[in-house]
Amino acid sequence: MTDRNVLVGSNTADDAGVYRLDARRALVQTLDFFTPIVDDPFTYGSIAATNSLSDVYAMGGRPLTAMNIVAIPQDVVPPEMLGEILRGGAEKCREAGCVVIGGHSIRNTEPIYGLSVTGLVDPRRILTNAGARVGDALILTKPLGTGIVTTALKRGKAPRAAVRAAVRSMTRLNDIGTALAATGRVHALTDVTGFGLLGHLRSMCRESGVGAKIWADVVPALPHVWKLIAADCVPGGTRNNLVFANEIVRWDTAVTDAQKLLLADAQTSGGLLICAGSRHTEEILRLCRRRRTLCAEVIGRITRDRSIHVITSHSAG
Repeated sequence: MTDRNVLVGSNTADDAGVYRLDARRALVQTLDFFTPIVDDPFTYGSIAATNSLSDVYAMGGRPLTAMNIVAIPQDVVPPEMLGEILRGGAEKCREAGCVVIGGHSIRNTEPIYGLSVTGLVDPRRILTNAGARVGDALILTKPLGTGIVTTALKRGKAPRAAVRAAVRSMTRLNDIGTALAATGRVHALTDVTGFGLLGHLRSMCRESGVGAKIWADVVPALPHVWKLIAADCVPGGTRNNLVFANEIVRWDTAVTDAQKLLLADAQTSGGLLICAGSRHTEEILRLCRRRRTLCAEVIGRITRDRSIHVITSHSAG
């Protein structure tokens, strides 16, 4: 479908759709939902809501309203537990300044929860995955490894410190995306979720007509992730992502199998991947630190050759 007011549609595999209302306002629309990845219902609701809100932030927008998406096995999930899931989502929306105005529920064989979110963005400040420029720094705002930690949790192998760190990451709003758009210094932006860092970077490079170089040994990881990878606590989605990555990535011979898995790890409510010009990298890093992002790490550069090359250290080029 085509419409002159559709500024971002589904053809670029971007984070959300954008529809222009007038010269200064456009709607950002998205939805997301998934099955429980933690045991506590309130925390599950918080994570699912944070994840759903993230796509609006990844476009440089500000969430306005949300609608609950609920599927519940009534013989397994009592009303009190459902209430805690919804409360977790509502509290996270309140933190984001977003109003929950309704929703829809159905019966299902397993629980599902998420949000449909509508936000607002200035059409002149939209950030997409299609604006990366050669020489841009790639900056990551959350460490990787949530897929690995939550898989270990399901298997009863996750240390408490790893779970605490993963929950902290998955419930941290990516609201810095709105501030990044306001600077005018960012060329492209996406959040890192189910396709892993390399999958989302691939979409960014493809839509921008560029390539990228990643320094594997500076990519931040959650606590205990390397031990959990060694214990084979790797989700199927991560392994599938790595199969795809092996087709599109040139790996330096010194990159380890564990590093490859981390870069392909299927994230839930992951951080933002920022493309900023080299002249403005320090300014963007300072903004990230002021806003207390969980990390603010330059993990690579945008290149001209349209390939993705993963090497082992910054000094290797």
